[in-house]
Amino acid sequence: MKFFTYLFAFSMLFLSCEKNEGKGGTSTIEGHLKIINLNNQGEFISSYAGADEDIYIIYGLDGLTYDDKMSTSLDGSYRFDYLNPGSYQIFAYSKCDTCASGKEAIIKTVVISEKKEVVNAGEIVTYD
Repeated sequence: MKFFTYLFAFSMLFLSCEKNEGKGGTSTIEGHLKIINLNNQGEFISSYAGADEDIYIIYGLDGLTYDDKMSTSLDGSYRFDYLNPGSYQIFAYSKCDTCASGKEAIIKTVVISEKKEVVNAGEIVTYD
């Protein structure tokens, strides 16, 4: 009987060690936010680093609400630390003249494959 008790305890320990997307890991997602300024006719005026803008992260691919957010740095950079391997969605809001709310989410999907990995999500471009 003790054998089955130990086997059950070992099985539970093994299964509880598997971590899903989210906090608690050793990996990082980083990137930059760029803002493009257009005039009323939709013509390019300027572009600049998106300083002090909100960036959001969703743990997994099926979430509808964000799990965490942060503000970008002076140069538009952002960094989400302590993540487990898995899939993530990083997004920022952009001005949208054709959207009912006046803004739309610009989403990047990022995959962390292993522990201690630093994944560069690249540039998220929004419009102002």
